[in-house]
Amino acid sequence: MSPDGLALIGPLAIAEMKAAGWAPDSVGGLTLGADPISYAIAHASALSANDGAPLVRAFTVRKEAKQHGTGRRIEGPFCAGDRVVVIEDVITTGGSALRAVEAIRAAEGVVLGVLALVDREEGGREALEAEGLAVRALAVATDIVPRIAG
Repeated sequence: MSPDGLALIGPLAIAEMKAAGWAPDSVGGLTLGADPISYAIAHASALSANDGAPLVRAFTVRKEAKQHGTGRRIEGPFCAGDRVVVIEDVITTGGSALRAVEAIRAAEGVVLGVLALVDREEGGREALEAEGLAVRALAVATDIVPRIAG
């Protein structure tokens, strides 16, 4: 959530989505991990809009709908029919991304794929791919922390 991290992650995520061939209308995922990354992407899209890049809206997915207020699971400027990239901070089992995908599809969103900041390489990517989801990560665990032989 640091300004330096947001300024770095937003443009990197946009470049990764472009490399994947994804042109989302919006990005978001399960709160709280996906929130700052989604907001960084939306902000970076606004900064690059003068270069002809599309604006990307950010939203958040609640773990469950509140019993008061709007009563929705998805909060923010998400619209039915949006092409969506599901955002994850860290993929471990893939469960959080799958819960977000379920909520987005129930709200009539079209999921293009899952983009994570880090894939922990613990089977989550494979679980998501087994559900037919394309997965991209800005880094994998072994890039960050080399495994210790023992």
